[in-house]
Amino acid sequence: MQLFAQLNFGGNCAEAFRYYEKHLGGRIEMMMTQRQMPGATPKATDAIIHARLAIAGTTLLGNDVPAEHFKPIRSSYIYFAVDSTEEAERVHAALADGGQVTMPLAETFFATRFSQIRDRFGVLWSVIHQKTRSA
Repeated sequence: MQLFAQLNFGGNCAEAFRYYEKHLGGRIEMMMTQRQMPGATPKATDAIIHARLAIAGTTLLGNDVPAEHFKPIRSSYIYFAVDSTEEAERVHAALADGGQVTMPLAETFFATRFSQIRDRFGVLWSVIHQKTRSA
């Protein structure tokens, strides 16, 4: 059994996944547009109907929805745990570029670095480098 997160975009899924691939160390495994699907009609567009991004030991799925139906994510975050404070700072900067920081990157009682961001594509992220637990 597997569990995946599916992200909906309002027309910029390909751009978002390419950005995540470049800046977050992911790998696009598949990306298909309406035009590429079997039996595509002349009205088919370059909207993404299915994309898969392997990242941090899991897979993110994505697709475009018609702009009139798209709503930015409101209450779910992609929780991205990294292996060092330096990596947290790098990932935070990449996601904050063109986005909105809702919780600045800082040390907390549970993390050496933690932040929350709505990236330029409307996706909500929590970035964390967890503190090691002392016995």
